[in-house]
Amino acid sequence: MEVAEFWNYVLAQDADKIRTFFCQDGYVNWHCTKEHFDVEEYIRANCEYPGDWEGEVERIETLNGRIVTVTHVYPKEKTASFHVTSFFTIKDSKIQSIDEYWAEDGEAPDWRKQMGIGTPI
Repeated sequence: MEVAEFWNYVLAQDADKIRTFFCQDGYVNWHCTKEHFDVEEYIRANCEYPGDWEGEVERIETLNGRIVTVTHVYPKEKTASFHVTSFFTIKDSKIQSIDEYWAEDGEAPDWRKQMGIGTPI
């Protein structure tokens, strides 16, 4: 199971290729919005989203038998920017499940700026 290749197809919104990576009973949870998707729903959410995406996998780790990725995702117009942390459970070289956490990139909130702590990355 090559997660970087999977992400390439997700970013290209290639439904047929995405489908090949999943177990038949696979699923995806988007915890930040409290949504659960079966494979077909996940594919629709990604491939029917308005607009085209770009991005890059910034980090891949293995943790307790799971694959963890951190991926920078943004519309081609660069009107927004997100970082996605994904925890993949693999079964028989296919994705059994993904637990994803999407965060919109932005500036530190004013209350932290006023404290004078932290520096930009």
